[in-house]
Parts: sequence; structure tokens; C-alpha cells
Amino acid sequence: MKRIIIFSIALVGLLSLSFVPGEAKLRKDVLPEPQTTQNVIILVIDGPRMTETFGDPTGQYIPHLNEDLKPQGVLFTNFKNNGVTTTNSGHTAITTGTYQRVKNDGTELPKYPSIFQQYLKQSKKSKDKAWIVASKGKLNILANAKKKGWFNNYMPSEYCGPQGNGVDYVADIFTWEKVMDVLNNERPNLMLINLLEVDTRGHNNDWENYLKAITKTDNYAYELWNYLQSDEHYMGNTTLIITNDHGRHLDGHRTGFKEHGDGCSGCRDIYMLALGPDFYQDKIINEEYEQLDISILVSELLRFDMSTSRGRRIEGLFREE
Repeated sequence: MKRIIIFSIALVGLLSLSFVPGEAKLRKDVLPEPQTTQNVIILVIDGPRMTETFGDPTGQYIPHLNEDLKPQGVLFTNFKNNGVTTTNSGHTAITTGTYQRVKNDGTELPKYPSIFQQYLKQSKKSKDKAWIVASKGKLNILANAKKKGWFNNYMPSEYCGPQGNGVDYVADIFTWEKVMDVLNNERPNLMLINLLEVDTRGHNNDWENYLKAITKTDNYAYELWNYLQSDEHYMGNTTLIITNDHGRHLDGHRTGFKEHGDGCSGCRDIYMLALGPDFYQDKIINEEYEQLDISILVSELLRFDMSTSRGRRIEGLFREE
């Protein structure tokens, strides 16, 4: 009897050591078989409301996303920012898999390591194989983390703001030139792109140009996917994830589309469109997922452990499931 009791206690102890509450369940020892994907690009279109994107049944402002790209991928219509609905916190949720209240002026680093740091550490690849290119300079915080052992370690390459100064904002057209330069010359395996114009036009209370900016980013998304499908290095082995960092207030709530930042549905409701060789095509998933889950998806595709993430695995996305 004593042996049985001792064995039971030991087994419980082992189980408790192997499970940490809140950590992602996707660990190295249970990763699925390798996928076709070898590269992942995340395109973050900053700050559109769902009412002007996939929440509009006509899709009038996003013709390429709605008519050309959606049939080639999986659209998540119930995707959420369940954290702080501001730019830096929203991007941090995507890249670290944790919700944190990060100062929105670029003066505070995320606490936890990002997909870029985890990927570079575990793959032992050089920093030029992971890139952040952003129209908003303050998003250079995504390259680093405060947590001990990660601060100033395993940092990706980054080019944020005009001339990559890490401070100011720059028009998306110049950011796009840098995006294409990096893709053509650095050939990164992992990349995040931020386009700001939708958000800045909204904050300017410029409805007409806010809508035009949504259509411009729709064009950029289409151009990017076509490039990935035609470039010899990326075609057939690259996943593109298109999403948002936050939405905006709905009409009649506070300042309407001009601002964002609270827990209203307009700010929380965003979308994710996932296109890649391992995914279904022309599929819509209505189950709720959230920004944290992107980090787990990226780690699964590129075969690294993201145990610091609080996200969960996305079901119903992979064709071979």
C-alpha cells in the first residue's frame, strides 16, 4: 500500500511540473508533423472597423480581400482583440501572445518575448531572417522584451518609421518600398508589416480618406499575395496572415470612428484572413479566436516552441487535420 501511495504522489508531482497554468499547450514534444509552410508574413492593417471591412456584406471598400483573397484562404469573422485596444498593446498581443497594457508612445517594451525572439533563438538563424517593417516608428518595441534573459537578446531586424528612425510616422507608400526591398534582398522567414494610414485618417476625423485608405491597404494586401505566389523563393511555401491591431468606436459611441481604445464591440471586433499552402481554401470560421492565437499559429507553422504565449491552437484551419 505504501508503494502505491508513493507512486501516486510522484506521478502527481510529475504532472504538476509539466503543466503551467495559462501557458500555450503547443509544446515541442507534441508538435504536429512539419507543414509545407517555410515562411510566415503577418500584415497588420492598423485600425479599420469591421463595419467597413468584412462586416459590410457588399465588401465595397475591400474588393480584393473580399473577392480575390477570401476564396483562397480561411476568414475568421469572430476574431477579437480582447486586451487593450490601442496600437502598441494590440501589436504586442499579436507578437507575444499575451495581453499587456503597454504605453502607446513607444517608451515601454513588452514584458514577454515575441515570436521573432523565440524563433531566432530556437532556429539559431541570423537576425535578417526575421523582420519588422512598420509605418509607425514606435512599433520598434516589438523587437525586444523586458523579461530577464530576453532583453536585448535574439532581436530581429526592424525598420520602423521614416528611414527606420523608430520615432515618427511615415506614409504607407514609403513603408511598402521597404517591405519589397526586404522581401527581395533579405528573404526573411518571418516578417510583420504595419500599415498606418487607415488609423491616422480615422484620428483626423476624415471619413472620405479613411475609406480610401482602407481600399489602398486592400490593394497592398493583394499585391503582397500576388508577389508571394510568383516569387521563386516564396511561392508555394509561404503563409500570409492579414489582420488588425484594433477596431474603432461604432457610430453613436463616444467620438465614433475618430477614436478607439475601450472595450466596445467596435474596438474589439477585428478580422483575420489566413492564406497558405497548409490551409483550407474558401472557408469561413465563425468560432471566436483572438490575437493571442496568432503566436501559436506562427510557432506551429515554423516549428518552434511558444510556451510564453497565452494563446490556443486554432482548430479547423489545416487541411490535413
